[in-house]
Amino acid sequence: MEEDSVLRLEGVKKLFSYKNAQGGKAAKVAVDDISLEIKDGEIFGLLGPNGAGKTTIIRMLTMLAKPSAGNIYYGQLNIRDDSQKIKELIGVVPQHINFDQDLTVGENMHLHGRLHHMPEKERVKCIGEMLEFVELSGRINDSVRALSGGMKRRLLIVRALMHKPSILFLDEPTVALDPQVRRRIWDLIRKMHRSGVTVVLTTHYIEEAENLCDRVAIINSGKLIALDTPKALQEKIGSYAVEWDNEKAEREFKIFRSKEAAKDFADGLVQQNVLRRRSNLEDVFVELTGRKVNG
Repeated sequence: MEEDSVLRLEGVKKLFSYKNAQGGKAAKVAVDDISLEIKDGEIFGLLGPNGAGKTTIIRMLTMLAKPSAGNIYYGQLNIRDDSQKIKELIGVVPQHINFDQDLTVGENMHLHGRLHHMPEKERVKCIGEMLEFVELSGRINDSVRALSGGMKRRLLIVRALMHKPSILFLDEPTVALDPQVRRRIWDLIRKMHRSGVTVVLTTHYIEEAENLCDRVAIINSGKLIALDTPKALQEKIGSYAVEWDNEKAEREFKIFRSKEAAKDFADGLVQQNVLRRRSNLEDVFVELTGRKVNG
């Protein structure tokens, strides 16, 4: 284990049982023998298509699901033996909005603080600071129902920060948000990161992973197929791409190591809508798996 590692997965697997067409027992492998380490103070991304296993990994890391095999460590703490201590270290922002819709913004925050045994004076102070941090101070007495989607996302994040966790898990933090609101959430994640919080997030938005993550683990069909910085992953397959429409009007692309090679290839194409560009993480994913990230 690296000295600056705060979280370690060793051979983690997750199986889900179901009945097959013959009525017998069968098992689906959702996470398949994943080992990796997350470093202190980094923004670490789990990137992959829907159904790749990202949310299942987060559920195991946050003890909402038990691994079928393998071990998960927070420093020297093991989730099998030290779950209560670990829960004090982590904050969780789920993919789906899970506020009590019958309570106000402030009441939802107070409820979360009570669940973490925060004294009332500390709760009141913390709620004021958190709501000011996300520019929602004026909405403390409003019903959660009255908030926009972006406001609810920001509130979810600061609610998870109330007990001052050292590691924050974000499961698809900007799903279904428009681009402008998504970028505001990115700014909020960067602010938390600068304050010393280690961030682990899942996403299938390429731009999100490229803009936020120090390192990215690419997950496909439950397997870890690549792990590195976004820049290093792109450089491994080539930094330049050429796109074009084939005879079936389908979009194709090819990756090149040098700008000159990409230009020479593009200049020789007779197809329509030829585009030269820098490669991105989606190119990496397609090259490794043959699948689109949002597939």
